[in-house]
Amino acid sequence: MEYETFRIFSDSWGLVYMVAVFVGVALFIFRPGTKKHHEEAANIPLKRD
Repeated sequence: MEYETFRIFSDSWGLVYMVAVFVGVALFIFRPGTKKHHEEAANIPLKRD
């Protein structure tokens, strides 16, 4: 792939891809029903074995 072709592709679809990935990750993190899981993960460093 030439530089100019890659540049045109990244200018047009690169931003769309990055926004889609960001929205997907945000939806995955803030999905309903995961509060307990996140609280348990946050308390891992405070547990004594």
